[in-house]
Amino acid sequence: METESLVIKAKKGDKEALVKLIMLKEQEYYKLAYIYMKNKEDSLDAMEDMIILLYDKIHQLKKEEAFYSWSKTILVNCCKKQLKNQKKFVSIDQIKEAFTEGEIEQKEDQLLLDKYLSQLKEQHQEVLKLRYFLDLEYETIASILKIPLGTVKSRLSIGLKKLKESMGGEGYEKG
Repeated sequence: METESLVIKAKKGDKEALVKLIMLKEQEYYKLAYIYMKNKEDSLDAMEDMIILLYDKIHQLKKEEAFYSWSKTILVNCCKKQLKNQKKFVSIDQIKEAFTEGEIEQKEDQLLLDKYLSQLKEQHQEVLKLRYFLDLEYETIASILKIPLGTVKSRLSIGLKKLKESMGGEGYEKG
């Protein structure tokens, strides 16, 4: 109930109400951005872009109760736009300087998983990350990505199958 009254205030131009809404789910926004951006600075930049867009477009929101799914959709789009606009190259030496031995091994495992994930279609990568990295419910994923629930389930199923195949998992032979 508090959320809806804050949304109504924000739609009337109350900046503090909008900030309060965002701060209530700050960690969720950050985790969602981090899934796409993979580092703190870019995640925070994407969140900043989202806040600016929310402020500019909040009057377009039709249902107050849909604020969080609407705002998360905007955040995902901000992340995608930022990724599209940036090309980053990091040297191996920079990586080694930044992490301890144990952290490097953990990063290597993450890079290996990222390598296999990157071989999947973007639509499969996206639902797998939202489901298994953020532990989001199917309905929430459908709402954020603006796709039917059945499509989420189908993409997850296909994505997992292809990921197992590419990693040489259960019953699959590496080709």
